[in-house]
Amino acid sequence: MAKIPQQVIDDIRDKTNIVDVIGQYVQLKKSGSKNYAGLCPFHNEKTPSFSVAEDKQFYYCFGCGRGGNIFSFVQEIEGLSFVESVLKVAEMEGVEVSEQYQNVAVESQASSQQQQLIQLHEKAAEVYHHMLMNTAIGEAALDYLHKRGLDDQLIEEFNIGFAPNQRDFLVRVFQNESLDSEAFPNSGLFVERESEELVDRFYQRIMFPIRNFQGKTVGFSGRFFATEEISNQEQPKYLNSPETSLFNKREILFNFDKARSSIRKGSTVYLFEGFMDVLAAYHSGVTNGIASMGTSLTNEQITSISRIAQELVICYDGDQAGLDATNRAISHLQETSRLNLSIVSVPEGLDPDEYVKKYGQDAFVNLLEHGKETVFLFKMRYRRLNKNMANEKEQLEYVQELLQDLLDVDSLIEQDRYLTQLSSEFQISRESLQQQLYDLKRQRRNKKQRPPQSNVRSEHGESRSPSNKTQVQKAEELLLYRLFNDETLNQRLKQSQVTFFHEVYQELYMLFDAYIESEGEFVLAKFLDFLKDDRMRNIVGTIASLKVPEEGSQQEIEDLLQVIQTSNLTEEINEKKLKLQEASQKGNQELELGLATEIINLTKELKQAK
Repeated sequence: MAKIPQQVIDDIRDKTNIVDVIGQYVQLKKSGSKNYAGLCPFHNEKTPSFSVAEDKQFYYCFGCGRGGNIFSFVQEIEGLSFVESVLKVAEMEGVEVSEQYQNVAVESQASSQQQQLIQLHEKAAEVYHHMLMNTAIGEAALDYLHKRGLDDQLIEEFNIGFAPNQRDFLVRVFQNESLDSEAFPNSGLFVERESEELVDRFYQRIMFPIRNFQGKTVGFSGRFFATEEISNQEQPKYLNSPETSLFNKREILFNFDKARSSIRKGSTVYLFEGFMDVLAAYHSGVTNGIASMGTSLTNEQITSISRIAQELVICYDGDQAGLDATNRAISHLQETSRLNLSIVSVPEGLDPDEYVKKYGQDAFVNLLEHGKETVFLFKMRYRRLNKNMANEKEQLEYVQELLQDLLDVDSLIEQDRYLTQLSSEFQISRESLQQQLYDLKRQRRNKKQRPPQSNVRSEHGESRSPSNKTQVQKAEELLLYRLFNDETLNQRLKQSQVTFFHEVYQELYMLFDAYIESEGEFVLAKFLDFLKDDRMRNIVGTIASLKVPEEGSQQEIEDLLQVIQTSNLTEEINEKKLKLQEASQKGNQELELGLATEIINLTKELKQAK
């Protein structure tokens, strides 16, 4: 298969700013004069440890150790091949690429099993949509959607479709399309009977395509469409695709792909319970709405939201079930994210879709914009629901519960206001409430345990924490850092015939030397393309992100070389000392004496080397 020439890759990289591209996936904030920081998109975290260096066109996470250039970032976060990531970056930044190289990506995609499954889903969505919009079989379902307030433009936008009441409909369509039948069983679109015959999973259902964050169809949610002829006996109202290599409901958020740009622009996301609520909001002009896949929010979904939003507005149904779900969502979000939370409670127990139908789109938009309440105000209403507020005991329980809730309110102004409200309503002195709140804060502090130390290991088996590295490792990494930033140092190291003690650093040094021989000058982002091994890229990321002064001295280089060159003797001495300790414990005096002599001789040799 043809490759994209290095010159084309370099041209795309040179015309791209890594901050602009990563900023479309991660909410970045300026950190210092040259760097940007944000929450790492590759692992869950509440405190930003992900850093992007604009001058070096390089990113690195101090939490999980991943690092690289713009191509490796897009490659990992989008699940693409290197070729696909290069063309994706070019597309994102508006860099024109010859059509012959576009064909390289097409060939690459076609060979991917994941792409085969996506192709099946995209084709299924196309067929279902055609059945809804252009056939007599789909007329009743289309009429139903129109009555629910969805016009043709919205149906087209979300590619909504209809699966007819035939268990072999999609099977026959795919067979006629000459699609790869080996991919059918793993697609989630079919059910395999005992006879090994495949039948359609979805039938007699209005089909909502589920897209991943890149806008590719990876699954479906089918709403059963009952008619006079076809009842809904033993049929679930909604049927989702099963878990597949494409579809993981813990990670997917409905409409996240379309909503992402408007979420990033306003830093606000609206979280709804169902697809129809998202569609009603979208139709009303609120394009930053999303929904989870019929389950409570997961850590993975919260992480995805936190990367691009600062505020999350929960807008669940206004009935008891919706209020309970809101309360659970608040607890989970407060534990696992730093998002600013607010609540929109839909009046009269309605869901957002019903509210739009009853009061219109303008009223709904006004509710979303001006009907927000704080989490604490929601808690005040919610905790009253199952209490007899005329009963003094339940009043005191209510106040005690709210004081616990008040611990999660960071603003002192808000705390002051709510304490005054509680004091006035229940005739309790404000001083007593303030003292009780203080005691609760102290109890929480005492219970709070220190978080465990990170046990993340690097790809080459060494701890990522600098404090866990040996003196030799630190010296080797610092020497390589200087090598990356000083063009004259490589020749000096060649003359001194330095050999790194750890094999991985020696290998990296040899790769660096080969790169310089080929390119003539060191460019970090380009060097990362030169390295084909992700393990090596992550090590380079660790080294390039060392917190050290930008310029080193001649004395520093000499000291580093001495540490590395004498490391073999040092390690041997340490090994002999351990054996000496064991011999002493076992009472083996003859071995003790021999080891002691060897240690003395090695120590003299080490002093001479220094």
